[in-house]
Amino acid sequence: MIKNPVKRMVLAVLFSLACASTVRAQVPFYQGKTVRIVVGFTPGGFYDRWARLVARSMGKYIPGNPDIIVQNMPGAGSVVATNFVYSVAKPDGLTLGMPSSNLYMDQLTGRKEVQFDVRKLAWIGTQDKRHMLLYIRSDTPHQSIDDVIKAAKPPTCGATGTVSTGYLLTKIVEEALGAKFNTVLGYPGGSEIDVAVERGEVVCRGMDVDPYFGREPFISWRKKGFVRLLLQSGSKRDTRAPDVPTLDELMDQHKTAEITRRVARIILASAEFGSPLFAPSGTAVERVTILRAAHAKSMRDPDLMAEAQKGRLEMAPSTGEELEALTKEIMDQPPEVVERVKKILGQ
Repeated sequence: MIKNPVKRMVLAVLFSLACASTVRAQVPFYQGKTVRIVVGFTPGGFYDRWARLVARSMGKYIPGNPDIIVQNMPGAGSVVATNFVYSVAKPDGLTLGMPSSNLYMDQLTGRKEVQFDVRKLAWIGTQDKRHMLLYIRSDTPHQSIDDVIKAAKPPTCGATGTVSTGYLLTKIVEEALGAKFNTVLGYPGGSEIDVAVERGEVVCRGMDVDPYFGREPFISWRKKGFVRLLLQSGSKRDTRAPDVPTLDELMDQHKTAEITRRVARIILASAEFGSPLFAPSGTAVERVTILRAAHAKSMRDPDLMAEAQKGRLEMAPSTGEELEALTKEIMDQPPEVVERVKKILGQ
């Protein structure tokens, strides 16, 4: 027993401090905190819907169970939001970004607004894929992509602009297979293009796979045989379109040159990113690890899966590690490939 009262007091204080330190060390970093997901688009779209769905699920798999909120910061095709998360937000694991799936192309092609390096983003994961397809009216003479290649007059497709899915897919097909399309630009959105197809103003459109199989007018169109599919962009045939060739298969048949295949791979890689989630460069490795693990677990959450199915959001997740490897592959390109990409994008 320590008889000296001063020593007893000192030891008591030291013991109390040690206990307090131990308690603090055991409290998870995220406990009592709020994580913010900054979405680069307006509310209501696919990116926003995915962000809010993930926000409702992911927090329960993070030690400390933080609240997760969504903030919309539209502008410049999500470049504004990405610049903010990359350059302004603290790299503390409390601010995440959800940018466009083709964000990497803004950097690859030297867009002046870019203030980030996608190779330094700490990718957390994605929930979906954005593979594409090309449909055409069934009353045209084009039964297959070979018919388009041989056609004396190219079919007329509709697109919103030069960075839209429809425009990019037809340009890649032109580059890789030698087909020709007459693309009419300037439609406000996909719905307006579909109306133009019904009216006969245009006869074809490139678009994402999931909306084609998940909503009108395509459900009714397929029942009536109003349109047919010419090709799809995934590395494997979608189970909903087992008879439709992939672009990879067609490039094999037509012996497409390797440099053109690389160009196609770069542009179509946006489908693999889906609705990606990232933390800023400099975020501590242990927090990135926590966030990646929580995202991966949330992708198997029964409630999230059920809600996604109800909302017709097709799940095809990738891990942060997979997105990191994909980014490295896409960005490590020789100058001649990058120049070909710029040409297709009209830059």
